[in-house]
Amino acid sequence: MSALNIKKGASSHSAYDLRSTFGDTIEKHTLAVIVENEPGVLARVIGLFAGRGYNIESLTVAEIDHTGHRSRITIVTAGTPQVIVQIKAQLGRIVPVHEVHDLTVEGPSVERELALLKVAGRGDARVEALRLADIFRASVVDSTLESFVFEITGTPEKIDAFADLMRPLGLQEVARTGVAALARGGQTHV
Repeated sequence: MSALNIKKGASSHSAYDLRSTFGDTIEKHTLAVIVENEPGVLARVIGLFAGRGYNIESLTVAEIDHTGHRSRITIVTAGTPQVIVQIKAQLGRIVPVHEVHDLTVEGPSVERELALLKVAGRGDARVEALRLADIFRASVVDSTLESFVFEITGTPEKIDAFADLMRPLGLQEVARTGVAALARGGQTHV
């Protein structure tokens, strides 16, 4: 308590309301960044994250406009709301960046990821792996007498769940593409 017996942040109408408007909870955000397709742009974007200690949980990059020479970088990152605001502002200041969109807050979006999982096993484990793959709509893209390679597409959570179930059945290796995301409905981001 202060000397005036007014609790800090006691009222949202108080001049003494010193509570931060930003929370301190960590949130995951998906950012779509439209950039010039030229050498060094990705390094500059990654350098921004590395230089400030921000983590990139997922990163995908591909050219989206051959004639306009533009690429789309989809970044999944996590931080407090204040950190996310800083990331978006700093990305927007990089010269070859045309647009920065936070798909998490701009409305509904669709996120998908592709993964390949190598599962080794014999007998019942092999049969169980095939049964679970069918449930998760994973496809067998390679098979030997000792292993399978499954291809699965879905949300990162779906892929995590499938990998967790495959672990006791002989999961050996995982390759993931990272998240690709688009806004739903009439919104377009080039």
